[in-house]
Amino acid sequence: MNRIYFIWVWILSFLFLSCEEVIPLHLETAPPKLVIEAAIVWKKGSSGATQKIKLSTTTSFYNNIPNKVSGATVFIKNSSNTIFNFIEVPATGEYKCLNFVPVLGENYTLTIIADGSTYIATETLLPVAPITKVEQNNQGGFSGKNIELKAFYNDPVNTPNYYLYRYTYSNQATSNFYADDDSFFSGNEFFSISQNDNLKPGDKVEINHYGISKTYYNYMNIIVSIAGNSGGSPFQSPPATVRGNIINSTHPENFPLGYFSLSEYDTVNYTVQ
Repeated sequence: MNRIYFIWVWILSFLFLSCEEVIPLHLETAPPKLVIEAAIVWKKGSSGATQKIKLSTTTSFYNNIPNKVSGATVFIKNSSNTIFNFIEVPATGEYKCLNFVPVLGENYTLTIIADGSTYIATETLLPVAPITKVEQNNQGGFSGKNIELKAFYNDPVNTPNYYLYRYTYSNQATSNFYADDDSFFSGNEFFSISQNDNLKPGDKVEINHYGISKTYYNYMNIIVSIAGNSGGSPFQSPPATVRGNIINSTHPENFPLGYFSLSEYDTVNYTVQ
């Protein structure tokens, strides 16, 4: 009996010690891809002249710090062939334009020349309906006990519209994003809704509505489903190899990550009552 007991103790001890051992995984490293963060956003009522684009490359699994891409040529051209140059803030991988001219309904083409390849994308700057009011419901959520916010707007008539909603909370480190289309409320009043079950009086919430294209709407649905609604940002590096609208015209098989989008947006800052 004592021998059997000793054997079981030895086996269990071995298992526990094995669980504590760190086993390194030797993962294959794919060639780095260019990551393009090119979300041109124009706040209602502002000039929209200052815009930025960030360039980096993908890294290995164990390195979560992006590699900044410097020395690239970056510009956006409108349909009248007016060129808006984006100049790098030295050694940052961030390229800024101080004289961009946003025009609703205008088509813009992004061009990036980096490491011997030319990357191109075309998109239209789309409007967004203004936020008309914010309503607070203190009996919201699945439990009926959570504070819930709704930001209302009037969807335009006789045109398909696509939206990106962003809620940023003072009590939460990351923003909530989700995309929507007006298939079931076209031409009517509708709303976005908060998705934070821990809101309490005094919390501050920034609500942004963006007007987006159908293709960006489809892209965002994939991004949100992969990243999770409360994690990540569509304006940052994508969480997986999700193909956007930017092509590598020099080497098509080596496509970049990211999306070139242009959006008018409306914003409201709300304090929970």
